[in-house]
Amino acid sequence: MQTSETETGSQPRLERSLSLWQVTISGVGIVIGAGIYVLVGEAAAEAGSIVWAAFIVAAILAGLTGLSYAELAGLFPSAGAEFEFARRAFNEVTGFLVGWLMVAGNVVGAGAVALGFARYARHFVDLDERVLAVLLLAVLASAVSASVRQWIWLTTALVILEVGGLLLVIVVGAQHVGERSLLDGSAVGVMSGAALVFFAFIGFDEVVTLSDETKDPARVIPRALLLALGISTVLYVAVAIAAVSVVDWRLLASSERPLALVLGSDGDTGVVDVIAWLALASTTSTVLLLITAASRLLYSMARGGSLPRVIGSVSERTRAPWVATWIVFAVAAAFACSGQLNLVAAVTDFSVYAVFIAVNLAVLRLRRTMPDAPRSMLAGPSFGGWPITPILGMLATVAMIAFLKPAAWAVGAALLIAGLAVRVSQSGTRARRS
Repeated sequence: MQTSETETGSQPRLERSLSLWQVTISGVGIVIGAGIYVLVGEAAAEAGSIVWAAFIVAAILAGLTGLSYAELAGLFPSAGAEFEFARRAFNEVTGFLVGWLMVAGNVVGAGAVALGFARYARHFVDLDERVLAVLLLAVLASAVSASVRQWIWLTTALVILEVGGLLLVIVVGAQHVGERSLLDGSAVGVMSGAALVFFAFIGFDEVVTLSDETKDPARVIPRALLLALGISTVLYVAVAIAAVSVVDWRLLASSERPLALVLGSDGDTGVVDVIAWLALASTTSTVLLLITAASRLLYSMARGGSLPRVIGSVSERTRAPWVATWIVFAVAAAFACSGQLNLVAAVTDFSVYAVFIAVNLAVLRLRRTMPDAPRSMLAGPSFGGWPITPILGMLATVAMIAFLKPAAWAVGAALLIAGLAVRVSQSGTRARRS
């Protein structure tokens, strides 16, 4: 029996058991993905040997919005995250659309990264990519449906592997620091590279969706979010410095496996195997946490009445949102089977940027409407009564939107229309029941 009403008519809630270090590890796991194994080369093509500065600039841009998330997470610690923030700051419809976009980005992102896992897995197993992707999604959905105490240990093990791989690159590169110039490039190239690697920092925001499973979330979640972003930044910058210290940045830029060059030889089968294994750990960790984040958002939206209540069902045995989790699996698997990576990327890009703008606006709005509400952390200083950091975060996000392709805008518009249709349908259902 999965769910049932208690004698008082209330359903079981998620189990609060996560600590600061566990939430931080989850954040690091979703930020650091397999993309770094390719991005360092692509960014070097733009920034030259100053590629490390591009990561710093991207981290600062992401951190501006990260501070807005930290303030709102301390004010409204909820698995609903962006849905809850926008609902409180504006209205129910805006909250629903923001939550809808974030769920869509996470679900579709899980399908895309699962395909990435499959492509690395084919280095070892001769199976169709779509079959491998769906198998991964099914296994991880099963893990997320289990107790939070179980999947958090799986997450920890995967993060240790992926961080260990980056530390290996850093150790190898540390012996060569100073042998090559770290300043061969231009400011324009650094900014162009920063726009490219900005995507490598997306994911820190998912930490907030663990609020309902975290002890003392108002204090822990904001700190875990910023710690995850900080740790990821240090690792990225160190990897970039190591890479351009060992190999000329021009070679990195032209290689499909830039970090394989750093660890040995691009043609060395053993090194390629190591990179593939590390990429498998990274993609698995990312998919696991995307499924977790999407299912928690759906759970919270259903509990808040914005989606059918059944989606918010929680297993009495595992205390996990099992219905929401398997809905996420089904949709992610459908996208993975479609193989339309361009479409998937467009959905993810539009969703993330639109939500980032909404979060920064929510901070500005709530500073005016709820100035005296207790906040465990502030996004930053104010000038003339307006907080500076959310404004800068919004401007930075708008600048990133300029790099979106027309397909992303088209898909984003379709997503919003679909979201409005679902919202109207749900409102109509509620009205008939009342």
